[in-house]
Amino acid sequence: MTFVAILSASRTSGDSPAGLRATLHFAGQTLVEYQARQAARAGADHIFILVNVITPAISQAVDRLSADGIAVALVRDMIAMVRDMPRDADSLLVADGAIISQSHFDAIAGTEGDALLVTDDSRASAPFERIDAGQRWAGLVRISPDLLFGTLDMIGDWDLALTLVRGAVQKGARRITVPQDDLLEGRVTLIEGQQQADLVAQSVLSMASRSGRMRGGIEHYLFGPVARFLGPVLMRSQVPALQVRIASMMIGAIALVPIELDWPVIGFGLLLFALLLSEVSDRLDELALRSPPLGWIAFITPFFALLGLVMASGSITASYLALMLAILLVADRWQRTGGARAWMIFTPGSALLLLFAAQLAGGVSWMLDLAMICAIGSAGAIILTRRG
Repeated sequence: MTFVAILSASRTSGDSPAGLRATLHFAGQTLVEYQARQAARAGADHIFILVNVITPAISQAVDRLSADGIAVALVRDMIAMVRDMPRDADSLLVADGAIISQSHFDAIAGTEGDALLVTDDSRASAPFERIDAGQRWAGLVRISPDLLFGTLDMIGDWDLALTLVRGAVQKGARRITVPQDDLLEGRVTLIEGQQQADLVAQSVLSMASRSGRMRGGIEHYLFGPVARFLGPVLMRSQVPALQVRIASMMIGAIALVPIELDWPVIGFGLLLFALLLSEVSDRLDELALRSPPLGWIAFITPFFALLGLVMASGSITASYLALMLAILLVADRWQRTGGARAWMIFTPGSALLLLFAAQLAGGVSWMLDLAMICAIGSAGAIILTRRG
């Protein structure tokens, strides 16, 4: 069943009466952007950000979300909400300043009808709103259209979020209880200031760094672990993924110069570093809940790697190898590798590493043939392990 998301973005932060919790920096973006991407990843068709005042930071956040293909709109009053909210879809309401792990978003999104994310009353849950003698609201609630519009008709000057939560409690909404470990480890929390946001982001990014998409070859076994280590460090330093990606492109282009000057060892080393930076930029996108690029921009750095391979060898075999690697690269990037394991996928980085070692050892010719055999075997493995 489809649903929309409502993000509260009106409460001031503890740092400044003029600042909003929603615009605190979190995971390389504003907090409200992070919440919106979580809701979109959970399956929200449209996202409404409920604000009292439209600030430049909120407007810029909406622009960035829209540029990434996320349908988002600002709502300033109840009249606009009544007009714009769909009448046939549930709504997922997120508390102002709430950080909730993606697994809880997915759990609430997977239910139908009214559902509350709750936590048992304890010292760790004190910042959350109490709903009865033993439990508190943990910042996420799914509500039906009847409850939403029934509340909007009589809301007056009351707080919309808390009124909806109390209405869901009175209707006997299903409760999903958050483990206390999630509260203690920062997977579910309310953020009031930037210092707290930085601490929670450090915990969230540390946990997120343990997971990631599956890649093949050296990108999986060498670049992946390095990117998972560097990603959170760069994210906490507010280094944008785009800057890292541009750096990888520039280094890839520069690497062609020493190759042309017949210094292939230096060129291959620079190309390997450029591919590593490209992997790091993908990891930064993933940590920010953005999808890594799948279009032409994703293939610029690997293109320089393949071009450098051809320039260094100058043989027809190198050209054929580059074409094979280009096909394998697209399959790997678009996750069209079927049931092939990571070690079965021969990537441009894998080929460069072999040729880099061959340059040091002085056996380029036979290593080029070996790389071609590996590429053919990799294509065969992808075809033979493809499911149905």
